[in-house]
Amino acid sequence: MAASGHGVDVREDVLGWVKNDNRRFLNAVIRVGNLNRTIEFYTECFGMKVLSSKDFPEERYTKAIVGFGPQESHFVIELLYNYGVDSYELGTAFDHFGIAAQDIYPIVERVRQHGGKITREPGTMGGGSQVFAFVEDPNGYSFELLQRGPTPEPLCQVMLQVTDLNRSVSFYEKALGMNVLMSYDSPKNGFAIAMMGYGSDQTQTTVVELKYNYNITRYIPGDVYVHLAIGTDDVYRSAATVALVAEEIGGRIIRPPGVDDRHVQSFSFIDPEGRKTVLVDNKDYLRSIQG
Repeated sequence: MAASGHGVDVREDVLGWVKNDNRRFLNAVIRVGNLNRTIEFYTECFGMKVLSSKDFPEERYTKAIVGFGPQESHFVIELLYNYGVDSYELGTAFDHFGIAAQDIYPIVERVRQHGGKITREPGTMGGGSQVFAFVEDPNGYSFELLQRGPTPEPLCQVMLQVTDLNRSVSFYEKALGMNVLMSYDSPKNGFAIAMMGYGSDQTQTTVVELKYNYNITRYIPGDVYVHLAIGTDDVYRSAATVALVAEEIGGRIIRPPGVDDRHVQSFSFIDPEGRKTVLVDNKDYLRSIQG
């Protein structure tokens, strides 16, 4: 098969190139009904910082970037508030974010004091040593708190539900160049999980956690989770890779590679499960956040 665009011929080894591309998770975008309350909760309870905030009155929305470190080097969350919309349909496809900390017990107490919901008190499970808890923010969005040693990336996880784990793992490996950092199957509990990401140590980086629940064939998309953004050194070659893999496994490009109104090269696609991802030129991304 041959296809070309912007000097890219799909016949070249794009599948091999993608493993050597300079990639990292940039941000995840979610919609919130009360921006100020959400920001207060994330900063007071989780310890995040507001990295930037901008209002777009003509488009009737406001966005704020929150995270544990500068956008140049950390994975962050972009909060979108649309004027006049105070709640969203959660759905079942997006499950939770993960936050790693050396001591999660004070975080749980702060969540409790600020009106958040504790859906699982801190503890271990099944004889394991991992201490974790689950909490919900004022929007009802779930966060897993993981007790770990020091990590450069506290915002450590995005968990998505999938109906075909093998297909999703194959897509993320081939189209996005991710590695399987950890996987396990639990027939007793009726689910299987794969941790996908860049690098080799899931405790030191952000991962996408893909979860397959036995016999579940459909998830409700909801309108909370918008997309995950990933950096790349070559948007056009990355798009050629995604197009090639999508023909084999599923998914499709929904916005072809090009320059947006911020003069940033990017493109977007949906994976075989219908989850949206945006790939952004690394240099353009840095320029846009610094300018």
